[in-house]
Amino acid sequence: MRWFNITLVVVLAAAILIFALQNLQSVTVAFLGFSFTMPLTFLFLAIYLLGMATGGAAWSLVRWAYHVSTET
Repeated sequence: MRWFNITLVVVLAAAILIFALQNLQSVTVAFLGFSFTMPLTFLFLAIYLLGMATGGAAWSLVRWAYHVSTET
């Protein structure tokens, strides 16, 4: 099982590296009057990290609400 996990991590890391190297062109993003120009890879990384942060916060809120509602 250990070798399977290591292989999976290596394959995913290679796929991410290939994606990053193939998407070096710059894109312009506008949001709330601000405009940013950045490589497409950095944009995807920022969106991914934002999703991790908000998903983790939402999951924490759900667990807290469940815990509070089951206390008597």
